Parts: sequence; structure tokens; C-alpha cells
Amino acid sequence: MGDLAAPFDMALPSFMKHVHVLEAAGLIHTRKEGRVRYCEIDEARLAAVGSWLEEQRAIWESRTDRLERFVVEKQKEQER
Repeated sequence: MGDLAAPFDMALPSFMKHVHVLEAAGLIHTRKEGRVRYCEIDEARLAAVGSWLEEQRAIWESRTDRLERFVVEKQKEQER
């Protein structure tokens, strides 16, 4: 776990809180062997999250595109 946390500018207990959230969500699994704790990514669950995020991105991009068209049309109407 220490090796995994090393690149991040936070204390190990804070890092572990993040790990516990990911584990509770089922995105990673941890196991302890002696004094060493290992993390393993659940690729299927992470892929499902990735797919959901892509769907959400498409929905929100569509909404912001419609909002942009609406604002541009209102600006054109005000200029007339």
C-alpha cells in the first residue's frame, strides 16, 4: 500500500480512507499478507463505471449543446 500511496502528496491514513471507499464500492479488492497489504482492481466493475460515465458524458454534452444553441438564438433575437 505504501508503494501505491508514494506518488500522492497525502498521509498514508488519508490515502487508506480513499482505498476503503473504492473497496466499499467494489472497484478494488485488498488482501493482507503478513505486514503487506495488496490492492487489485476489479476490471469488470471499473469498465462498467467507465461505460456509465461515457453515457453520462454524452447526455450532458447533448444538453450543453442545446443550451448553447438556445443562448445563441436568444442573442440573435436581441440583436435584431
